[in-house]
Amino acid sequence: MRVVVPFSATEPKTRLAPVLDADERRAFARVMLADVLDALDAVGVDPAVLATEAIDLNRPVTVDDRPLDAAINDLLAASAESVAVVMADLALATPDALDRLFAAEGDVVLAPGRGGGTNAFVARHPDFRVDYHDASIRDHRRIARDAGGTVTEIDSYRLSTDVDEPADLAEVLLHGEGRAADWLRGAGVQLTVADGRTTVERP
Repeated sequence: MRVVVPFSATEPKTRLAPVLDADERRAFARVMLADVLDALDAVGVDPAVLATEAIDLNRPVTVDDRPLDAAINDLLAASAESVAVVMADLALATPDALDRLFAAEGDVVLAPGRGGGTNAFVARHPDFRVDYHDASIRDHRRIARDAGGTVTEIDSYRLSTDVDEPADLAEVLLHGEGRAADWLRGAGVQLTVADGRTTVERP
């Protein structure tokens, strides 16, 4: 199985601007990527990074600055083996959660994200393609079934939590066990509770 981690290296995580400046967002994105790669390494797979620009990692990096759909669909079309795609901002991902994803049966295995996204998948059907626009999990179910494939979905809090908004940082601080949580604490990002909701602040 080929495992790929797409990574936006150019201007990552712009929606975290209320909490982190541009340089901090780039650094934090790299830390989350490192956590995801560590979790994949622990499962025993050899992930490759698909980045929008060259980055220095001790593993294979393919540079492709095209939109994500085009880059992933070309990869799917060219691969003679099954392909897994795991997003780089899954700061809560653990080896156990990823092992469940990879071990699940089905022509297409999907890990839905909160809000309708698709945070990870395994494609074993040669005709499966991606469409990451809008509510992509709905589209990916349809695409897999239209191709005649069976669909399995993984119900996993750790794979469903991607980090895009400031509120997502609270989840990392509450439940993270890797470098991302440590990085946020080192940057002075703190948990706060307001109106019964846990969020973050940076005094």
